[in-house]
Amino acid sequence: MKVHEYQAKQILRDAGVAVPEGIVAKTPADAAAAFDKLGGSIAVVKAQIHAGGRGKGTLKEHPDQRGVQLVRSREEAEQVAARLIGNTLVTIQTGPEGKVVNQVLVEAGCNIARELYLGIVLDRSAAKPVVMASSEGGVEIEKVAEETPELIFKEHFTPDRGLDDFQVRKLCSKLNLAGASVSSAMRFMKGLCRVYSELDCSMAEINPLVVTADGELMALDAKISFDDNAIFRHPQLKELRDRTEEDPYELRAGDAGLSYVKLEGNIGCLVNGAGLAMSTMDLIKLHGGEPANFLDVGGGANVQQVTEAFRILLDDKNVKAVLVNIFGGIMRCTTIANALLEAYKSVGFNVPLVVRLEGTEVEQGRKIIADSDVDIITAEGLTDAAKKVVAAATGATA
Repeated sequence: MKVHEYQAKQILRDAGVAVPEGIVAKTPADAAAAFDKLGGSIAVVKAQIHAGGRGKGTLKEHPDQRGVQLVRSREEAEQVAARLIGNTLVTIQTGPEGKVVNQVLVEAGCNIARELYLGIVLDRSAAKPVVMASSEGGVEIEKVAEETPELIFKEHFTPDRGLDDFQVRKLCSKLNLAGASVSSAMRFMKGLCRVYSELDCSMAEINPLVVTADGELMALDAKISFDDNAIFRHPQLKELRDRTEEDPYELRAGDAGLSYVKLEGNIGCLVNGAGLAMSTMDLIKLHGGEPANFLDVGGGANVQQVTEAFRILLDDKNVKAVLVNIFGGIMRCTTIANALLEAYKSVGFNVPLVVRLEGTEVEQGRKIIADSDVDIITAEGLTDAAKKVVAAATGATA
């Protein structure tokens, strides 16, 4: 689960991690009032969407305007907010469709001496979280890793212990931090590690992490995401979810207990098991097709859940054919077959449907389909299924 920058910063602030003072504004008038309340001579107005690259992103309605802008008066803050709020911001992470800005963060200006990078993710090879730091703040860490990997410094830690003092000092040495900045780094880095561990984060990134003129470290930007599987342990985090930032199909699938990711192709995939789903998508691409989604109904889905899965697939106007690829283990082929017929009665099939069944109760499942009057293309084996669905999507003959 992702949260907005202002929400991430409040979490850090509550944990004692230094962040600039800021106020969320949902209207231009709110932005002007926020500038006054902050009381400084400059402020920054920042679009709040679930995507990075906002500073370089452009507004569809005002291509000369960026998603992060410096302002020097309440009037300027109001004008910038008016251009941002309600309009679509396109960044390197949103794709060409962009995201609508519903609110902005008006933040106090900061006297910046240096910009650094600090992030925490799980290093699966070490089975530990890893702190990554770099002197190249304000630059995408992927670009740094590709072009100058020697400028990324790493320290692993365990969730129960956190980052040790000597590890902070090592990072400070490599980042050329000295004096008061080392004491500030102790508080900042250790606090960020506590947030990561205690709230079951999947990623915590501060980019840029700035060193102010007086040597203090401060999070000029903050991006935090949480492990969906651990949200039940943190009920306070559920309140931070912004459903307007999420794909409506993925929301529907999540509400039904399904795993769904929307893709760019035109072949819908309904599969049980993530590994089988990946193999199915690979085979579709191998035979010249493009998957429209990743949809995993899992091993214990019932008829209602599978029916909802079909509704989601068939509601997508980009889908020109659907491949149902089921290997019945816990999931029974008869459940899928009955769900197919139920979905046909409920929503109808307006695109070709290719079905490949194997595993538990496969013969009974195939018989249910064969005895029905529903126009379904059956397949024997993965390759046959992939060829047939690609042909169906293009109107060719397999």
